[in-house]
Formats: sequence, C-alpha cells, structure tokens
Amino acid sequence: MTTKIKFGTDGWRAIIAEDFTTDNVARVSVATAIWLNENFKEPSVVIGHDCRFAGKLFMDVASKVFISNGIKVLMATEMVSTPMVSLATKQLNASLGVVLTASHNPPSYNGYKLKAHYGGPLSPELVQKIEDIIPDYHGLDLENISLDDAITNGLLEMHDLETRYVDHVKANFDLEAISKSGLNLMYDAMYGAGQKVMPRILPNVKLMHCEMNPSFYGQAPEPIAKNLQELENYIKENKNIDCALATDGDADRIGLYSGKGEFIDSHHIILLLVHYLVKYKQMNGKVATAFSATPRVKTMAEHYNLPYEVVKIGFKYIAGIMVEEDVLLGGEESGGIAVKGHIPERDGIWMGLIVWEYMAKSGKSLDDLIAEVYQIVGKFAFERSDLHITENLKQKIVSNCNSGAYKSFGEYKVREVQTIDGFKYFFDDDRWMMIRPSGTEPVLRTYAEAPTLEEVREILAITEQTICN
Repeated sequence: MTTKIKFGTDGWRAIIAEDFTTDNVARVSVATAIWLNENFKEPSVVIGHDCRFAGKLFMDVASKVFISNGIKVLMATEMVSTPMVSLATKQLNASLGVVLTASHNPPSYNGYKLKAHYGGPLSPELVQKIEDIIPDYHGLDLENISLDDAITNGLLEMHDLETRYVDHVKANFDLEAISKSGLNLMYDAMYGAGQKVMPRILPNVKLMHCEMNPSFYGQAPEPIAKNLQELENYIKENKNIDCALATDGDADRIGLYSGKGEFIDSHHIILLLVHYLVKYKQMNGKVATAFSATPRVKTMAEHYNLPYEVVKIGFKYIAGIMVEEDVLLGGEESGGIAVKGHIPERDGIWMGLIVWEYMAKSGKSLDDLIAEVYQIVGKFAFERSDLHITENLKQKIVSNCNSGAYKSFGEYKVREVQTIDGFKYFFDDDRWMMIRPSGTEPVLRTYAEAPTLEEVREILAITEQTICN
C-alpha cells in the first residue's frame, strides 16, 4: 500500500526512512516534473538541500527524476538555506525552486518545499495541483540515471548559491557600519543551514552551534526561547553581548535576544522592522501579517498610515500578496518575516541584519529601540504553548471551539472571537488568546498576549485547564 503524500502549511514533511524515502521523494518529483512540463516551454529547477540527514541523497534522487523528464536542473554545490534557493530561483529565471528541508521540525524529519519563479512559496492552488497528480509508483530506474551524463549533455549545472546570497547581502546592507559599530553580536545557527554563511557576512560575530550535526543534538531547530537556553544562559553569564540572532534549520525563521538575555518574539521584531523601515529608511507599502500575529501591528500601520491586511497562517498566503501588491513587510508569529527589496520569502538572517544595521546606525540598544515601539503601540508580552495531546482530545477541543462552547477562560470573559484560521478570543483591548491545531504536527497550539509575561502565562495555564478537562 503506497503512502498518501500531503503537503502541509509549508511543504511535505515526513519522518526519514519511514515515509520520507527515496521512492516517495521520486514520486513527488515525478508529479512536479509533469506539472512543470505542462506549464513551461523549457522548464528549469533550482534545487538544494539543508543540513539534515541524507539531504544530498534526496536532492540527487529528485534531480534524476527532473533530468529523466527533460527538465534542466540548477543544483546547489553545497548545503544551503531556503532563502538561498528562493533567491537563486528568481535571479536565474528558473521555473521552480525545490528545497529538501523540514525547516524547524524535529531531527527525524525531512521535507520538500516548492518555490515559485518569483522567489517565494508556490501558491497553495498550484501546490494542490502537483499533490493531486502524485503517482502511486514513480516507475523509474533511478540507479541508471547518471548525473555525470546530465552535466555533460547540459541538463545539469552546478551553482554556488551561498556565494550568490552573500553577494546579494553585501549589495543591500552597510556591513561596514555594523562591523565598526562596536556592537558585540552573536549568532546561533542551531546546527542549521545558516552555519557557514554568517562568518562570510560578518566575520567578527561570535558563533554558536555553527557546525554540522544532522541530529541537531536532539533538539528541534526552532528558534523559540525554550530551544535556545544555551544561548540565553551564555548572554546572561557573560554580560558582553549586545544582541544575538538565532535561525532555524533552513535559516528562514528568526529568533532574537537582547543584551539582557531576554527573548524578543516575532511580534516585537515585526514592529521594530516596520518602525525602522518607515521612520528611518523612508519606505512604505502594505503590512500583511498572519492571523496569529499581534493586533498591535495594525496600530503601528495606522500610526504610519500604511495599508494593513490579516491572512491565514502559512507564509504562502503572505507571499501571494507580496507578489501582487506593494508590500513593505509580511510577517508571521512563528518567526517568518519578509520585507520589500529582497524576495517574497522568509529570511531569518536578512531580518537579523536589518535589526543589527538599525542598532549600528542609531547607536541605540535593542531595549531602547523596543521602547520607541512601545511609545506607539503600548507595552505587551506574548507567549505560545504547544499542547501535545491525543488526537481525540484535539478534535473535541476544535469541535467545542466551532460550536462556541467557550464563553470565558477563568475570569477572562470572551468579548469577541475571530476565526480566520484557528480561534482567536479577545478579552479586552490588551489581552487575547488563540487556539489552533498544527498543520504539520500532532499538536494543539495556544497563544496569548497581555501587558505582562506573568499574565500571559496565567492566561495560557487557565486555557489549558479549561480545554483539557
């Protein structure tokens, strides 16, 4: 019995050697090849893999499928981040980009992401078309498809995507200002795909977890506070770091720490970036955020008279708007942010460099810059809690949400519910909580915002108590 392959919020992901096998990668690639040949006259694919186990093997398998279908393959010479593939897809005028990565998922996973010709996620409608034609069997003799022969006959080219990305960074940032600012900066690659590029961009940045470890030392490479305790402890103990940047497994998500060792969530980063790009860089455009982002982004957009839109969760929805409209920034709660002037793609390193350039040019600490943001939107705290519960309980909670069963959570009375993607319960102007089942994992996510972190955790605890009993 063949495995039914489904693309989730951001690509197809599965456990290596269980469902993520060479045969299944070949099946997905056959469908992708059929779609390419139906939609492009002379299709080409940029392809790369991150630092997960057997990444090159899976990349080679996919490439053999494309080559056997007459599709030109532009292959990364070494491990790369997702933004490197997206950038190259746009710059090399390729029909599609393919990244073998499971992003922030646990080490046992790998995945398959599709990138459109414009350098961002392929639209959900087109991904669905590819998913619909995945065959039960790939029917290819992969052993006898030669990559060397493909190089000889011009169907396969090797490309240094990392150098291409570094050159793009150098053309868009004042790296000298950052280097000469006197700032002590730190970068945690979480053993992910950003590990080699940061030393090339800013050689003086202190590095953590910038070596190959496909097991990620047993830690899911998601740049959230609970996964970054070693980085946090280093900052607090040494007291000599002004700001630290962390990125996930494929370096498209951002995590940030202040010099005090305090985690700065994506909501604050989005607000910082909008403030800097408009006030200091004189840029403008629409601001688009995913449903789980803080409503304070709307306050910031209104402050600067910018259009604002909320979309479903999944960066592909933001990318769709960025391709069609003049968008200054698109961002989501999970650390994926894109800005005008780059590609319509999440890029953790790019966003970190904007913050570092902001600090260098202003001469202010990250805390000072956040204080500027608070003057506009008010002070707030946010936290997310992932509840690992049974599928039956998860479905029961979702059913309760759908039926309007939850009128209050402890003393917090529900004033309004929004259901764009999940269930967002507003208690008052400064407090809200959200419940949403994960699209890629057996998890129920809960989110909360309040004036203080203590109250946020209180809301999350009351929520868990209310829905899990």
